[in-house]
Amino acid sequence: MKKGIFMIGTGTDVGKTYVTALFIKALRKKGKDVGYYKAVLSGADNIRESDAGYVNRIACIGQEESSLLSYLYQTPVSPHLAAKIEGNPPRMRTIKKDVQRVFQRYEYVVMEGSGGIVCPIRYDEEETIWLEDIIKEVDLPTVIVAEAGLGTINATVLTVEYLKQRGIEVKGIFFNRYIGDRMQKDNKTMIEERTKVPILSLIEPNATELKLEKEQLEILGFGRNC
Repeated sequence: MKKGIFMIGTGTDVGKTYVTALFIKALRKKGKDVGYYKAVLSGADNIRESDAGYVNRIACIGQEESSLLSYLYQTPVSPHLAAKIEGNPPRMRTIKKDVQRVFQRYEYVVMEGSGGIVCPIRYDEEETIWLEDIIKEVDLPTVIVAEAGLGTINATVLTVEYLKQRGIEVKGIFFNRYIGDRMQKDNKTMIEERTKVPILSLIEPNATELKLEKEQLEILGFGRNC
């Protein structure tokens, strides 16, 4: 049985990679054998300087770089367009094979998506892959990373509803760049009221740790061993 979480952002630049790194770091500090995987990444010259390399370093995983992701493109655009520009388009069978190797190596795997949930990974005459197709293929529940500030109610609620309509489980939400002002507190209340999905962590700007209590860990699929 695969154990893991798929990290989804409400959009670009909400801090999904940063929060993913803190999440894995927190789990590993609790003694969990956690690895990382991202199917497709664009906008980096090499793995070490990419989002995947950042997570590997900040979370202190020590994972072999070649297993962190399957496809890397230098062009900083959506993966499907980067693949058209640079060639070597993503293939679902390759993604399935590569992520299975990570699951075989680690007890628990945190997968990171690309951009928001409506992200085209490949779109051509031979094959069409959207981010949601990868989530369904690996059959993992999701956690949403959302910006705590202005505009997050709309972006977060729409992301939750999109996932639910496609039968994808949403375990919770991580609120990034949280300073606790009146607007952000109200954002939290409105999102939880509208979606019935808990906000599991409030992450302050420039935080170096992500705090997860027993209750949050159990929601995410960890038992009393945590």
